[in-house]
Amino acid sequence: MSGRGQVVCVTGASGYIASWLVKFLLEDGYTVNATVRNLSDPNKVAHLKDLEGAEERLQLFEADLSEDGSFDSAVHGCQGVFHTASPAFLEATDPQAELIEPAVKGTLNVLKSCSKAPSVRRVVLTSSLAAVAFNRSPKGPTVVVDETWFSDPVFCEEIKSWYSLSKTLAEEAAWVFSKKYGIDLVVMNPAYVIGPILQPTLNYTSETFLNLIKVDVRDVARAHILAFENPSASGRYILMERALDHLETLEILLKLYPSYDLPKISTAGDSTFQVSKKRAQDLGIVYTPLEVSLKDMVESLKERNFLSGLCPYRYV
Repeated sequence: MSGRGQVVCVTGASGYIASWLVKFLLEDGYTVNATVRNLSDPNKVAHLKDLEGAEERLQLFEADLSEDGSFDSAVHGCQGVFHTASPAFLEATDPQAELIEPAVKGTLNVLKSCSKAPSVRRVVLTSSLAAVAFNRSPKGPTVVVDETWFSDPVFCEEIKSWYSLSKTLAEEAAWVFSKKYGIDLVVMNPAYVIGPILQPTLNYTSETFLNLIKVDVRDVARAHILAFENPSASGRYILMERALDHLETLEILLKLYPSYDLPKISTAGDSTFQVSKKRAQDLGIVYTPLEVSLKDMVESLKERNFLSGLCPYRYV
């Protein structure tokens, strides 16, 4: 119960990673101020209210990434802030309005609230591997990507990878702001997140779980807490368990679920690379085996009747 007596804030608390983060923080004894966009939406709040410890130590706040000062009350009095709220989808009619502006402005709004709260001693930002590896540097099975890599906004724009652009610009803005105002910022850069879901609606990463470089959502949530609690934590941490191509992932699924009618797929164009695990290991992060993550994810999706029509049936 290392969090007993401490108050922390989790933004975007109804999301995939954030829901697990709230769950683990409550289990560890923290008092949690959790922000959601709409307090009257049961899809946003019901599963959070049902968590163990929620009745005693969870307070919900309504906050909007686009509104200045929206996070002031949620952050007030907190020792730590976990900023996970950000749009998470790949296609957008208006990328600037739907992805980039909410990600960048929202991050700055949260950090501005933190700069007003003298109690805040550290902010942990959920970024992404998308803010690390999207650049013109050569990649391949022998290339090792580490925390010194940064995605190139110009390259992201050229290839129309709007999600990568939003995460890259948001993280860049966070580093600039935190250095200017003396905020102790630690950034988590998880790979493609898989694993069981707590929220009642399907998130994008659950919908496309064949993606190449993977990490369990529970490990990502625990890594955030380690980044807050460890005084020596600093800079960026790439989070990943393993890099596999689509075919290798399907082979694991077929072993786990031999009766499933999974399609044959073409792996043409599949390209992956290695990611350094050293900094994450030094922080004490231990990863769930990918086989366990995939099984737990499928079982979670089956329970909610989300399995039909998912990504495996699109890679044909």
